[in-house]
Amino acid sequence: MKKESSQPTELLVSVSKDAPGTLGSQIEGQLRSRIRDGALRAGTALPSTRDLARQLGISRRVVVDAYGQLTAEGYLIVRQGARPQVAEPAVGAAPVPAAPPPRPAELRFDFRPSMPDVTTFPRSAWSRCLRTAAATITDADLAYGDPRGVDALRAALADYLGRTRGAVATTENVVVTTGYTQGLAIVCRALAESGATRIALESPADPEYAMIARRGGLEPVPVPVDGEGIRVDLLERADVDAVAVTPAHQHPTGAVLSSERRNALVAWLRAREAIAVEDDYDAEYRYDRAAVGAVQGLEPDRVVYAGSTAKTLAPALRLGWLVVPARLLEQVRAEKLLSDRGTARIEQLAFAEFLARGHLDRHRRRMRLSYAARRAALIDVLGEELPEATVRGIAAGLHVTVELRAADDEQAIVEEARARRIAFAVMSDYGVSDGPPTLMLGYGHLPEAAVRPGVRGLAEAIRAARERAA
Repeated sequence: MKKESSQPTELLVSVSKDAPGTLGSQIEGQLRSRIRDGALRAGTALPSTRDLARQLGISRRVVVDAYGQLTAEGYLIVRQGARPQVAEPAVGAAPVPAAPPPRPAELRFDFRPSMPDVTTFPRSAWSRCLRTAAATITDADLAYGDPRGVDALRAALADYLGRTRGAVATTENVVVTTGYTQGLAIVCRALAESGATRIALESPADPEYAMIARRGGLEPVPVPVDGEGIRVDLLERADVDAVAVTPAHQHPTGAVLSSERRNALVAWLRAREAIAVEDDYDAEYRYDRAAVGAVQGLEPDRVVYAGSTAKTLAPALRLGWLVVPARLLEQVRAEKLLSDRGTARIEQLAFAEFLARGHLDRHRRRMRLSYAARRAALIDVLGEELPEATVRGIAAGLHVTVELRAADDEQAIVEEARARRIAFAVMSDYGVSDGPPTLMLGYGHLPEAAVRPGVRGLAEAIRAARERAA
């Protein structure tokens, strides 16, 4: 005969001899009420009678009788050798949760930008590093520790960023974050604490950056971007205390900040005594040009360098970093402390090991070749299927922009593509209402074999939208 499962399971139930009713009726009442209001859902496993009796310090017979009564009323399912479970509610006996919304149809081709190929994530290498970190982490590092992050990772990042991006970093001025979004929010609050009131943001840019700035206590001021990056001449007239820029590969236009603009930006920072936040989000991936170092390397006293693993490895890691000028470091440290007391420390040690063993370098080299092949295939088939289009932003990153005819309707194209289960972004998603209709096609997480049929399907959608308009 099988015995009732003895695996311990906690259940929030309390009984008292001083409370009204018998001990059994108290158990029945609490479970009955929680099943009715949905706190205990159908299929939830409950403690065995022996386990619950032990938790409550009462006779097992009391629990057996209570479970028996609830089973007779249809609230529980009790089978020999199996753990008791909450039963499916009878029709009309309890409020039925709203049915989940229907799942969207699975995409055939996903050209949405800003996503790397997560299927290539080096799982084995990361697992080994994570096991090593969990096995070797010290008792001190298991506590909260320095909110800037563990020393091992901050030192490894300082070396890595100096070697690969030309950033001027030390263990002291690196702050580990939970991705770029948190990093920007922390810097905005630190700037506001230090007396700043306005921050310039590239236009177009991700709409959430303006929301982050406002929540951080700063007024966002849009400054246009053209083919050479942010318009520094207009930045000089904006009367701001700081600026957030993406010099290596502007998002969403794909522009690279020209050397003349870089020098002008540094000159403005010095003359204005302002701070720049440099988002180096996908600078590791460059194809038709030599590597461009970080602006922070030109002016480390006035540039906050920001990066993350979101584009190089996977967004799910939630690891990012800041290299902070001395004048802002204490405020950033304080804001990080108030945000979350520090990023997960075992994962930090795992990433330090990952860097030290060269896993990130190898992954980047492998993926640069893979992304270059996808980009080349994308450009070729765009030339075949949409010869009238202008393709920009191809020198680096994980997406290109495709300018169509002025008469084309972005939203009509989006609708036609959606009907064909093809996804992508358009410039109007970023608040751009003038200029030619422009699509943003990401190739980071689209297999190379899917590029050609995907673009053909997209071209069909564009032609269908044009026919509908005609």
